Parts: sequence; structure tokens; C-alpha cells
Amino acid sequence: MKMHEINELSLDELKLQLEDTKEELANLRYQKALGQLNNPLRLRIVRREIARLNTVFHEYEIGIRKRPGEVQEEK
Repeated sequence: MKMHEINELSLDELKLQLEDTKEELANLRYQKALGQLNNPLRLRIVRREIARLNTVFHEYEIGIRKRPGEVQEEK
């Protein structure tokens, strides 16, 4: 998922996407342990996607990003 796609999601959609992505990472790790992983590069892609989603959540927490519908104040 690209950053511009993440920016278009609402906060609830971000949470769902993060949960799904973490579940996918767990499944990929399980496949790797069993030797059934077809595309090892997918592990890196999924880890980076989780990092992107966590970054957006952190930006909401510290106030860099505003939730949809809120007006962002200028400094």
C-alpha cells in the first residue's frame, strides 16, 4: 500500500488495515518457518507497510496530522 493510499483512509480504516497487515505478517512468518514461503520479499514489504501505518498513527497522536474534518492550525 502506497503512502497516498494510506493518506486517503479514515482512522478506523487505518486500524483495520494495520490489524490485517499484522495478521499477514504472522502468516508469512509461519510459512517461512515451515519452508512454504514462495516470495521472501513479501516479508520486507509487509514490515514496511506496518511501519508506514504506525507512523501515520503516531502523527495523529502528536498532532502533526488532523483527523478528517478537523481544521489544521497554522503556526
